[in-house]
Amino acid sequence: MGEILRFPAPDPDASPETPEPLWRELVGQELHRERTDRGERLVDVARRAGVSMQYLSEVERGLKDPSSEMLQAIAGALDLSVRELATRTARPEALALAA
Repeated sequence: MGEILRFPAPDPDASPETPEPLWRELVGQELHRERTDRGERLVDVARRAGVSMQYLSEVERGLKDPSSEMLQAIAGALDLSVRELATRTARPEALALAA
């Protein structure tokens, strides 16, 4: 069976009124980080994924909640699997350990 991935623990220094980020926001941040770390432009990744540049930008900013098919296309354009993207999103410390 697969491993159960937990959301990152809430920041203990955050005020109680600060809402926990949405999954789409966390995924978008990770996609943006990966794209910029690779020195890639929105237009290039969007073209490879088969989505519009505007759509990819909205996904990265957490404004769109992509379907699993769209997420697979975007992650694939960055040479990531959806599983790896989900792991990085749910366990950011795993990324630091891999580096």
